Amino acid sequence: MNSLISCCKLLSTRVNNVYMFGGYLSRGMAQTIDDYKIKWTRPVKIPSIDPRQSGDLGVKVSVKPTDVKNYYQNSKELQDADEIVKKLFSLEFQPKRESRNLERERVIGLVKRHVCDRGSAEVRIAAMTSEIQYLQRYMENNPKNKKTKVFLKELIDKRKKFLKRLRKWDYRRFEWLLERLNLIYVAHPKVPGAVSRKNALRQLIKNYCDDIIQQKLNVFKTELREQQKTFFAQKAKNLEYILEEEKKYGLEPTVTQEQIDAARQKAEELSKEIE
Repeated sequence: MNSLISCCKLLSTRVNNVYMFGGYLSRGMAQTIDDYKIKWTRPVKIPSIDPRQSGDLGVKVSVKPTDVKNYYQNSKELQDADEIVKKLFSLEFQPKRESRNLERERVIGLVKRHVCDRGSAEVRIAAMTSEIQYLQRYMENNPKNKKTKVFLKELIDKRKKFLKRLRKWDYRRFEWLLERLNLIYVAHPKVPGAVSRKNALRQLIKNYCDDIIQQKLNVFKTELREQQKTFFAQKAKNLEYILEEEKKYGLEPTVTQEQIDAARQKAEELSKEIE
């Protein structure tokens, strides 16, 4: 019984000395990833409604309190009316939704094809962009409004679907629309799912191993270039010696001066690269 226990202890000690790292069994390696100077910190989670995540950089349209409410800009009667009446029709004395509507119309005016265009993909995306940016500003002051937050997320996803479809069928118009609306298209990630420590550490270990391999390859390439420089310098000397000997004994030359100059030039180029 005692001998069996001692054998088990010896076996467990040997197993502990052989441990896993990067998916391979090895001996004498570091016991933790910290010994390899590999550190991973969880990235800060950005909400899906945040402009950095949705790609909204802000449309360049300005709405002032002195502007006339929507659909009354070209009214002849309003132009001839009294100053008090004009003030009453300005955004300063109108509900907030009028400023919102005027801003949306000006954003739509940046991309619409003609005066009566209300149903093209560009106009629908522009209208959604104006609404999204308004709600993003609203959520900054009211972060606990869950209903608006859900609606904003659904609207962002809907616009992303429209952008994806436009990108597929008309890429030039897609790029033009992004430029006009000052948007960044954020596509879905290639690898879906949340960020995990396990997968991230695997990638960091792979990058660490690739860096070690690349460093060794760079050292080996430098050694080879040193050998090439020595080789071409010696080649130039040998070719020059052969040419002199062939001339000395009156033989037909098998080596030309161009070959000697080419070998010397190659040796000089390699010396400059190494320096």
